[in-house]
Amino acid sequence: MNHGTLALIGIVAITPALQGCFAVAAAGVGTTAMIAEDRRTTGVFVEDQNIELKVANEIGKKYAKNEAVQIKGTSFNRFVLLNGEVPNDEIRNDVAAIAASVENVRNVQNEIQVAPPAPLQQRSADSLTTSRVKSKLLTSKGVQANHVKVVTRDKVVYLMGLVSPDEADAATEIARTTGGVEKVVRVFELTQP
Repeated sequence: MNHGTLALIGIVAITPALQGCFAVAAAGVGTTAMIAEDRRTTGVFVEDQNIELKVANEIGKKYAKNEAVQIKGTSFNRFVLLNGEVPNDEIRNDVAAIAASVENVRNVQNEIQVAPPAPLQQRSADSLTTSRVKSKLLTSKGVQANHVKVVTRDKVVYLMGLVSPDEADAATEIARTTGGVEKVVRVFELTQP
């Protein structure tokens, strides 16, 4: 075999490993760009991710074996939005207390419903609705998409972020006019215009 053939075999053999490196590098670049454009400090951005993990872990310690408890905690600027379904008010209030006790959480908005868990079909439809709202935000001139976090649960869209009153109104109008949305709940922190 000549050197050219050996080089080609080497490139073909190493290509799958390099694809993983590219994905990691691309993810790193994407995260860096998101942080650079975010109104939160880098520390708060990272802390929000940690808060979501801690809230999920703490709730899971107590309710992981209870299939009737389906909760998602979302953090933005250390403000936690809870949504999902639980079988009774006692658990609803307990989950909110658990989230509030997590280190660095500033506030909790409890939007948990006392209801049976949403079926997979509804959760899939909610994911699609979230994607539609985010897509519309990307083309909006009134608000930057990366300033708004979108969460959908049972056809209700929750909007979080650090935005001006005009940006809040623009994002709300986008969500309100998106197909599949029955209600919009604003969980914004308003900044000065």
